[in-house]
Amino acid sequence: MTDAPEPRSALIAGSLTVTVDALSRTPASGQLRAQLLGAVRRGELVAGAQLPAVRRLADDLHLAPNTVAKVYRELERDEIVVTRGRNGTSIAPTGVGPERQAQIAALEYAARVQELGIPGERALEIVAVALGQSPT
Repeated sequence: MTDAPEPRSALIAGSLTVTVDALSRTPASGQLRAQLLGAVRRGELVAGAQLPAVRRLADDLHLAPNTVAKVYRELERDEIVVTRGRNGTSIAPTGVGPERQAQIAALEYAARVQELGIPGERALEIVAVALGQSPT
């Protein structure tokens, strides 16, 4: 008697668990895509949230790396994620016009202050002062 394969899970962005069930009629790529899209729509994955590397997620879910890469490419095509080479794949800024541009600038600022080793609280104080607000 052969045991049915157990669904495989992986942790995304430190708090979200995605699961792929080998017995599902939906292909693994479709299951993964739907879960990532749902998490973005529910606000569980926000702009800038880092996704695991393709190989790591593939290993965690016992999938071929090409399956995960396909999902990431589709999400990038639909502007849900952005891929920045060695910096990996993250959730894309949302909204339109000025709000989207502000999110992009905030992501770039966050990356830069991390490179400089500035703690998050101090980085927020710098922004508050730049906006003419007193830091809290």
